Order: sequence, then C-alpha cells, then structure tokens
Amino acid sequence: MTKRVLSGVVVSDKNDKTVVVKVKRKYIHPFFKKVISSSKKYHAHDEKNEFKNGDNIKIVESKPYSKNKQWKVFSK
Repeated sequence: MTKRVLSGVVVSDKNDKTVVVKVKRKYIHPFFKKVISSSKKYHAHDEKNEFKNGDNIKIVESKPYSKNKQWKVFSK
C-alpha cells in the first residue's frame, strides 16, 4: 500500500519535534458543480526542529507518534 504525500504550509512550530501543517485542497461539489476550497491542519513529526512558520513542506503518512501525530516531514 502506498503512503499518502501532502504538501502544505507550516502554521505553528512551537511544540518540540512537531510542526502543524495547513493543507489546502480544491474539489468540485458533486451536486452544485462549484469549486470549493477547504483546508485541514495536520500535526507532523519534525525530528530536528528545522522547519519554521511559513515554510512550504511535504508530509507523508507514518506510524503513530502520539495521539494526534501520524505524519512525518518528508522534504521541503
């Protein structure tokens, strides 16, 4: 099974070894046929604390690190 890769912007880096990434996506509504944009925040594991607010990064699915953290930083 392949792992999902998402790209987004870091919105918080205050926690130790964790960044919060906001991922935006656009899709067409099935009934109204309008383009809708939505966003979701993901907690991702950042081992070296190298990413800061505003960085564009990619995250990939991984093993659960904690209750909310099931993604890890893949690359910039």
